[in-house]
Amino acid sequence: MKTRDQHPMNCKTSRLLIFLILFAGCSLPTLAQKTLSSLNQTLRYSRYSRLSLKIIPIKVSETKYKLQLQVEKIEENPVLNTFSFTYSVLDSYEEEIISDNTYILTSDDLKYDTDRHWVFEKTVEIPATKKTAIALFTALDTRQGDEYYYSTDLKSSFIFDVPNFGAYYANYVGFDQNYLNVGESLLFKSDGGPTLHNFYYPISLEVPYPPMETKPVAVPRELEVIDSGDFLENIPKSFDQIGYYFIQSDTSASTGLVLKTTHEAFPKVKDWDEMVDMVTYISTRKEHDDLKAAEDKKKALDTYWLGLTRNPETAKELIREYFRQVEFANILFTDFKEGWKTDKGMIYIVMGPPQEVNFYLDREVWSYGGTNESSRIRFTFARVKNILSPHYYTLNRSRAYQPVWFKNISIWRSGKMAF
Repeated sequence: MKTRDQHPMNCKTSRLLIFLILFAGCSLPTLAQKTLSSLNQTLRYSRYSRLSLKIIPIKVSETKYKLQLQVEKIEENPVLNTFSFTYSVLDSYEEEIISDNTYILTSDDLKYDTDRHWVFEKTVEIPATKKTAIALFTALDTRQGDEYYYSTDLKSSFIFDVPNFGAYYANYVGFDQNYLNVGESLLFKSDGGPTLHNFYYPISLEVPYPPMETKPVAVPRELEVIDSGDFLENIPKSFDQIGYYFIQSDTSASTGLVLKTTHEAFPKVKDWDEMVDMVTYISTRKEHDDLKAAEDKKKALDTYWLGLTRNPETAKELIREYFRQVEFANILFTDFKEGWKTDKGMIYIVMGPPQEVNFYLDREVWSYGGTNESSRIRFTFARVKNILSPHYYTLNRSRAYQPVWFKNISIWRSGKMAF
């Protein structure tokens, strides 16, 4: 692990480069004169991103928050000084993002440099009287001008509060995945302690209805919960059952951390039974029922894929592409449900990565296709206040989606879909 003093980046050169890019009259995209809601965050969900950003906030006091600004290295052997990093704390999604509220991060701010992550840390003060505060983390790839964004509410009407503890990998890098494979361990730390409390939910949730189905989703009347008791901070904690855990420092409070635990192969497919479940989005009801009833799932699936394409090579490529979409959906959208079972995961699998992504306080909007406003297809995910997740969204369904949905399913079934 490199320390801050060992990193080769020259601070003065970095500051000059970032200033020229952000505030000079160059042709690269800039944050100047933009708002959070106007930023196109499509790279957040791209299959070809070089980086993945995450903000992990920890509440230190009523007015103080520690922000772990984490960069996952997706590109092989990335170099820090080919990117410029900034962060902001905004009063709303409509506040103008300007130099006065944008702070540059340099190698002096780098806390950890590991094989998989760059980690910055900053502590920010937010007055107790302020109702809304959103942290924004930005990375600009200076080679081609791509901008990566990640934002999270520190205070808003859609979150109860921010946890006062953090979860970490063994190397003290903050846990930034949406899931944990069963049997793996995490380390928990806070300024309080010495224990945290965890509840276990052994539930398996259902696949969502398609976007044109407007009837309400069935909700379990009873939800089994197992009080798993206290565990010690600063000692690796193993999670050994599939489901999800809700971890709290104060069980009387309305805040905590949800941790989805998955089978060992996740985000990839585990077995033929799971593969059968996952093809539901592009299957007819009869096809899916027949697959579920088949004694030999592998043979039934082989027949199914070949029957769609009439060509063995096309069928192989279709299988690879479909389950690659499933894998990305699991990585990107898992919350207390597997990513492929969420509304976002369903849209992502069938429609592909969105061409435009915009975040607002109360919703997230994905746009696809079209050369003008009237021909674009938009999916709006309404934000729901939920104790388990500050980023829980449900799709606003409409019968108007039926033509484009069936069209994309037909393309999938012909083996012509490619992202």
